[in-house]
Amino acid sequence: MLVGIVLLILGALNVNEDRGKLLLVLGMALGSFGGLDTALREHFAGYRSHTTILAGLPCVVAAAALYFAGVPWPALLAAAAVVFAGVFWAARRAYMRRARRALRSRG
Repeated sequence: MLVGIVLLILGALNVNEDRGKLLLVLGMALGSFGGLDTALREHFAGYRSHTTILAGLPCVVAAAALYFAGVPWPALLAAAAVVFAGVFWAARRAYMRRARRALRSRG
């Protein structure tokens, strides 16, 4: 995360250059991975639900892949919604199982 913050600062200082824009994107990606790590650990430990965040990542990846493949917008949006709904459902079920298990072990 620290490297991501440094890249964000360096990119903000050179935002008008291509290198600065690249540093901004890399800084955001590294910072996001740090947050994703925490969300994954908390979610699958049954501590706190991060279902929407975890469903959003594959949704964005699928939408980006379909966009670069040249898929029409209505199909892209429909596919992204299906991916989001599927991952949301699976992540929510996983969280509920872990949370129940964590509650039983505490009591």
